[in-house]
Amino acid sequence: MSAVTNKIVLVGFMGTGKSTVSRLLADELGWQRIDSDEEIVRREGRTVASIFEEHGEAGFRQIESEVIASIMNAPEPAVVATGGGAPLAAANREAMLAGGYVVALKADAAHIISRVKADTARPLLAGDAESRVPLLLEQRKTLYDFAHHMIDTTELTAEEVAALIVKGWNETR
Repeated sequence: MSAVTNKIVLVGFMGTGKSTVSRLLADELGWQRIDSDEEIVRREGRTVASIFEEHGEAGFRQIESEVIASIMNAPEPAVVATGGGAPLAAANREAMLAGGYVVALKADAAHIISRVKADTARPLLAGDAESRVPLLLEQRKTLYDFAHHMIDTTELTAEEVAALIVKGWNETR
């Protein structure tokens, strides 16, 4: 990581707290908050689910990579919450590491399921969080290992997670 970075990038499986924690961090640091999925929706003018439906996961991942490159190349400081699958592309991992302090959030399957089971806007769950979450967690068990720091959010409040991230980020500067 470079000596000076102006991005804190949150990666991790869906339901681990990236969106909530990113809001707290952005407020605390006085930085803008960017959610890569929200930015995709804004740029494309349609939902993530509709992009998946029309272009499949591969089409969505291409758009996601373009958006992440743009976010990471922007000069403004930002807290970036990424979609759970963003690190699937090596180019995304490289961009995140080159331009930011990357923190992976994780949680156990039961907590993730309880957080996402009612969310119908998650195309990879296909309405079946109880069976899909453990399967996807297994497929992605090492996906977030590239991060500078990993935090298990299972038993922590969002405020505690944010405090740990700020502490870790300060230690790297």
